[in-house]
Amino acid sequence: MSDIHIAGRPIGPEHPPYVIAEMSGNHNGDITRAFALIDAAAAAGADAVKLQTYTADTITLDHDGPEFLIKGGLWDGRRLHALYQEAQTPWDWHAPLFARAREAGIVIFSSPFDPTAIDLLEGLDAPAYKIASFEIVDLPLIRLAAATGKPLIISTGMATLAEMQEAVAAAREAGATQIVLLHCVSGYPTPPGESNLLTIPDMAARFDVPIGLSDHTMGTAVASAAVALGAVLIEKHFTLRRADGGPDSAFSLEPDELAELVRNCRIAWEARGAIDYDLNPSEAGARMHRRSLYAVADIAAGEILTAASIRSIRPGLGLAPKHLDAVLGRRALHPIPRGTPLDWDMVE
Repeated sequence: MSDIHIAGRPIGPEHPPYVIAEMSGNHNGDITRAFALIDAAAAAGADAVKLQTYTADTITLDHDGPEFLIKGGLWDGRRLHALYQEAQTPWDWHAPLFARAREAGIVIFSSPFDPTAIDLLEGLDAPAYKIASFEIVDLPLIRLAAATGKPLIISTGMATLAEMQEAVAAAREAGATQIVLLHCVSGYPTPPGESNLLTIPDMAARFDVPIGLSDHTMGTAVASAAVALGAVLIEKHFTLRRADGGPDSAFSLEPDELAELVRNCRIAWEARGAIDYDLNPSEAGARMHRRSLYAVADIAAGEILTAASIRSIRPGLGLAPKHLDAVLGRRALHPIPRGTPLDWDMVE
């Protein structure tokens, strides 16, 4: 499995997890708020902030048919066109947002939803592209994004294994050499019990590419657990305040929670470590406090060692406790004062 690089930052199992703060529609139609979200993501320690590049007309139709009405869930009763019109990031914002991210010292890129979005983002020299879960079946879009030669992040929410394989094949056929797949459950929010994080190592084995998590659960626990299972990239929606409302605010992190996510994911990555059965440096001082064989009574020369005079106690400076049966019944070669760690040269 090869690492990928976004704006020079390596992403893979040997590197701290790459954390993407997904702005989505949480700017609430206010570019000043969008600037503040970029600044907050940078201050929280996220590696990147991500946009979504579409218009209501490029992603759906302004239509009153029942199939264009959302039924159930977070956006129950909303018409698709009206929802996307509210959530879209205006195209004339993109250049100022990219500039603000550069000033804040954070990487910025986007999810394109049609060919014109890719054209816009190419003009801004976006360093990577993210294919949203709902677009994983749009193979022509995947091919266009892959043909740019930029790293490609593909989210797999709702996709069957066959659809994942088709998406990866399409990306590779179009020239993509740096691909990350994101395990994802497209529930808003996702119950933790539906996260099925054991899918992450299985995906890594099947596709031989780095695997991340696009996480829609509440809080940071699931994302941290995903890192422990091998996720190299974590994407989470974030907002300034959930109380401010917005299309995605209900399942988004606030800035202090985003900072907690960054810390916890890096701790989880450090804790993974390696397969290791040797003594760790932090254990060295504690080793002497294990149990060993000690004289717990004064023993005269020639006296037979018994359970009353030899016991396994702490600290661990004497013979290992496994030798207890071997020394009981032997005679002391010389006096052994109480509190002496037992050694072989003390017994016959």
